[in-house]
Amino acid sequence: MRLLFVIDPLESLGLAGDTTYALMLEAQRRNHEVWTCQLGHLGLEHDDAIAEARLTQVALAEDPAHAFRAGPPTPIPLESFGCVLMRKDPPLDVDYLQATWLLERARGKTLLVNDPRGLRELNEHLAVLHFPELTPPTIVTRNPRRVRDFLAEQGGQVVVKPIDGYAGLGIYLLKNGDPNLSSLIETATRQGRAWTIVQRYLPDAVKGDKRIILLEGKPLGAVLRVPQADEARGNLHVGSTATACEITAEDQAIIRAISPLLLQHGQWLVGLDVIGGRLTEINVTSPTGIRHLDMLTGGNHAAPVLEWIEGRARTG
Repeated sequence: MRLLFVIDPLESLGLAGDTTYALMLEAQRRNHEVWTCQLGHLGLEHDDAIAEARLTQVALAEDPAHAFRAGPPTPIPLESFGCVLMRKDPPLDVDYLQATWLLERARGKTLLVNDPRGLRELNEHLAVLHFPELTPPTIVTRNPRRVRDFLAEQGGQVVVKPIDGYAGLGIYLLKNGDPNLSSLIETATRQGRAWTIVQRYLPDAVKGDKRIILLEGKPLGAVLRVPQADEARGNLHVGSTATACEITAEDQAIIRAISPLLLQHGQWLVGLDVIGGRLTEINVTSPTGIRHLDMLTGGNHAAPVLEWIEGRARTG
């Protein structure tokens, strides 16, 4: 089977924690053809979605220069692939949006993971608000005064993050009494010109931010990302430590509640972020965690993903 991975430039991938890399390795191990392209290589020929894709050989290595060997670009209709995996990292900008429109033309002709309509409709920060009973108290506002009022309502500590944020960028912990408070609020709202998400700060954040990987609404495993003592964010690339953890009954209740929405929108491979039993994000664009799961457990969590793709591609 041919598999197409729509990704960032190969040389930019951080292999140690890159789920896409794990999936590519497993696909090649199963004798599938691995093809890669970037957003700008997608296009249409009349009504047919195509990609200027490269047949890519994948090797286990520590750096991209030794991990990938890509052939020349070849125009291939997307319907010629058994599955197209949209794994471009955020931001979900205009280029990303337009790419989902192009991928839309392959609907019904190949398996799309994840579905481009769902990628557009389920903002990774706002989608949790479909389930307010599972999330920390949250508002979305451009109004700096409303941020201050909400800060007081929530006991003097909140987290702000941009609607289109990713990888922990633009996340701030606001506290009453911080001499930088006014400046942080102005930055978060761009002086009232941009919406910001404001959530009650969860003290359990110091214990870790749990990433739960779902495949078709069922958990593959979870990784606890424990922040450094002087860091408010749990993202691994800013220095958090990945540790093993269990999927609790509380986590299972969250999964059962949100899975119907994910499946309705064709979001097959998803990463949930949970802090202190509260859902904080639903990651659908290029959720990571599989390589960390493998390192912590000694397992191969890419294998069930490829098995699922093989089954879905065969049955349509």
